[in-house]
Amino acid sequence: MRYFIIAGEASGDLHASNLMRELRKADPQAEFCFLGGDLMQAQGGQMIKHYRQMAFMGIVAVLKNAKTVLRNLNDCKKAIVDFNPDALILVDYPSFNLRIARFVKENLDTKIYYYISPKIWAWKQFRIRQIKRYVDKMFTIFPFETAFYAIHGYQVEYVGNPTVDSICTRPNQQQTFTGFCVENNLSEKPIIAVLAGSRKQEILGCLPRMIEAGLRFTDYQVVIAGAPGIDAALYDTILKKKQISVVFDKTYELLQQSQVAVVNSGTATLETALIGTPEVVVYHIPGGRFGYLVKEIVVRTKFVSLVNIVAEKLVVKELLAHLFTVDNIAAELKKILNDKDYREAMLNGFSKMKEVLGEPGAAERTAKKMVECLLADKQ
Repeated sequence: MRYFIIAGEASGDLHASNLMRELRKADPQAEFCFLGGDLMQAQGGQMIKHYRQMAFMGIVAVLKNAKTVLRNLNDCKKAIVDFNPDALILVDYPSFNLRIARFVKENLDTKIYYYISPKIWAWKQFRIRQIKRYVDKMFTIFPFETAFYAIHGYQVEYVGNPTVDSICTRPNQQQTFTGFCVENNLSEKPIIAVLAGSRKQEILGCLPRMIEAGLRFTDYQVVIAGAPGIDAALYDTILKKKQISVVFDKTYELLQQSQVAVVNSGTATLETALIGTPEVVVYHIPGGRFGYLVKEIVVRTKFVSLVNIVAEKLVVKELLAHLFTVDNIAAELKKILNDKDYREAMLNGFSKMKEVLGEPGAAERTAKKMVECLLADKQ
């Protein structure tokens, strides 16, 4: 069967590539056409656009790049019509994907599956109407999403969390600290990892404060996880010749070897917790205190970090908006590094969160269910 897949950012590329691998196992005749990234390309098929051409964050960035966004939508629609897939598989990225879902539902006889739900339980709940109207089946990755959708009269299927899969199968799990440092030309000081996000706007807004806080700990070395698709030159302009290393394509290895991490809110907070590295979560909100008050009105979850949302309690400190300061980051890092009881309580919270998420195998389960649904519809 033929599958058209849309993943608009780095995390989507990772999870979609794993799904493609499992779809090929469940359906040996599978053909793929997609908007995605290098990991999806490695699975084979035809790439229409790379997510680097699509990753615009925030209203301002979207408006400034309106012509590109519109062209991407039109190119995607044309590619879907030309490919005529049996299934359209959407991976998060709701602003773009729900527009495509509507087009496909109104113009083609194609099943529409969503893998990794938009975070409508946190904001923009109005999107539930579009999902109910245009999406044939939603495969969710957080247990609490089942109850949320049930309240709105929409049945979903929890398949497990793909980040659990990624962490369980990550490379170099037996690598030593010394081996990692030698391989990446690092000193043997203990590491403070910095994960500033996957988009240019995030990195520019967050990284300067993150590294300034880390540099206060002179007995440690600050190492930045370079984001996929981001040019090294961007980090150079921010670092301004500071003696800080940037490591690309080895984020999991970096986290495994780090004593603590400063992490921009997103999937990376979950990855860090699953690896077992204590962390402090930060997030830049324009407008400072006023932006924080707006967030309190707009965002419908008590927490922002996925770790805390899944655990349903405060496991990691969240420094948002006006709370995202160098002094606050440094204070939390000091507490994590020096207070053994505090550190242990955080690690215990990570363990309980893992239990809630369940066993690995999300991509495999999802692929099998998608193929079963398609075959049943053809009978």
